[in-house]
Amino acid sequence: MGRILAIDYGKKRVGIAVTDPLQMIANSLTTVNTKEIWDFLANYLEKEQIDCIVVGYPKQMNNQASDAVRYINPFLGRLRKLYPDIDVKLVDERFTSKIAFQTMIDAGLKKKARQNKALVDTISATIILQSYLEQRTKY
Repeated sequence: MGRILAIDYGKKRVGIAVTDPLQMIANSLTTVNTKEIWDFLANYLEKEQIDCIVVGYPKQMNNQASDAVRYINPFLGRLRKLYPDIDVKLVDERFTSKIAFQTMIDAGLKKKARQNKALVDTISATIILQSYLEQRTKY
């Protein structure tokens, strides 16, 4: 059984999280610059068996896609083209950044640490992955 990789794709940075090999626990992995995502994925997928890639998909309150899909949709198209054998799932990522920020406050991180946007992106990816794992177990 392979891992599940989660991606919180942004214009500047990409937060990445991954499960354990049993696909039970979501763990923060890293944040990479958006320009470096394809090199990162090539290297990571060469070393690790990935069964599924979960991508946060931004929606508005009315459940319509947000403006951010302008840059996420091309990413998804290329991802599916480069890795056709890996299942790609979309997860609603509404509020993940706010939840990540609140998680940092609850963890007692100082204000300076909470301003680290790379950390917010990685936590967001972990929340997206955890959300997917919870949804998956409901069915």
